[in-house]
Amino acid sequence: MISRRRVLQAGAGMVPALVLGTRSAAAEAAAAIPVTGVVPAQLAGFDAAMKTYITERNISCAQLAVAKNGKILLARGYGSYVQNGATVAVQPTSLFRIASLSKSLTAAALTRLAQDENIDLNAKVAPILGLSTTADSRLADVTLTRLLQHTGGWDRTTTYDPLFHDATIAASLGTYLPIDREDIMKYVTGRKLDFAPGTKYVYSNYGYLLAARVLEEISGMTYQTYVQKRLLDPIGITRLRLGRSLRSQAYATEVPYVSQYTSKSVVDDSGATVPSPYGGFSMPNQGANGGWLASAVDLVKWGFVFDGAGPVLDAASISKVFAQPEIGVQPGGWWYGLGWQVRNNNVGTLNTWHNGSLPGTFSFFARIQNGVSYCAIFNRREETGTPDFDTIDPILGQATGAVTTWPTTDLTPNYF
Repeated sequence: MISRRRVLQAGAGMVPALVLGTRSAAAEAAAAIPVTGVVPAQLAGFDAAMKTYITERNISCAQLAVAKNGKILLARGYGSYVQNGATVAVQPTSLFRIASLSKSLTAAALTRLAQDENIDLNAKVAPILGLSTTADSRLADVTLTRLLQHTGGWDRTTTYDPLFHDATIAASLGTYLPIDREDIMKYVTGRKLDFAPGTKYVYSNYGYLLAARVLEEISGMTYQTYVQKRLLDPIGITRLRLGRSLRSQAYATEVPYVSQYTSKSVVDDSGATVPSPYGGFSMPNQGANGGWLASAVDLVKWGFVFDGAGPVLDAASISKVFAQPEIGVQPGGWWYGLGWQVRNNNVGTLNTWHNGSLPGTFSFFARIQNGVSYCAIFNRREETGTPDFDTIDPILGQATGAVTTWPTTDLTPNYF
């Protein structure tokens, strides 16, 4: 999920000043947060800002990583949780659900597929997947690029996001929960599009589900295997994996997720009420649009792929990732490329960023001017009564602007 408030300012290189007051109970609480990892003295402002943010939002688990010019300079875990009766400190390498930050992986996978297999990113999707165009002939105009740039024709504000309506889809198809990706595709293919493909931008998780199916159809690999072999293995990232729905299925180093809300379970037909992060939606179905687990250090290293030609993407492919879509630039001056939001910055280069949001998860990753990048991940998201989570963008931007001397010690070997 992308916040519309945030995209109006993110990556612009212009951030508001923070107002610092006298030391308070909140400041005392921030100072008491358990921490792990490394924060050079020159980057202490990042650490202080994160602690304040975490305290104000009652976040129990968080991470931050900061990099510059291909070097990881700050790697921090914040908070702790109880696992098997023991208190566990969040590490810089602990795994978090990253939600829609997953989209940069999926888009890069399709771009790599096009690079290796000479597949046209403007190829029509329906013939590749054998999708019927009977319900809406305009489905024939949906291309891979339109899926990845959110111009495919689905508008979750007009209808709804099929990735979060499992019971509706199961009832319509006359099947049982849990549903899978094929069920979702069958249901959506039988309905009309919400707008003509290529005519406007509307964020669509479903488009990324289809993109992953195209990847599997052409490559002959599962989506996860392709991402690991073609994108992550060449750059030495090994921790990333697709997440699971239930707390009992969590990986050993995965943090717990917190939400004040409950939902009806979608993992079975019991009708049970469950915590929203644990069975309120299907992590396997999120997959390509929001299903990955990672740490902040993993993600900033992943971001280095887009700094220039390398073992994952060549220069032409990177240009495609950040190219403006056929509908042009949004009113706020940004555009959605392939898995990234993009805008021109004030030093003549591009700032690229994305956020992610699911019940129990909020994440933000930005690559900004002068080779700086940062990623923050949290085990809850904005809910009723909590302060705005989108302010992490200007907060980290201001911390960047306050750095007078950047450290040079590269922490990358500590974590990879």
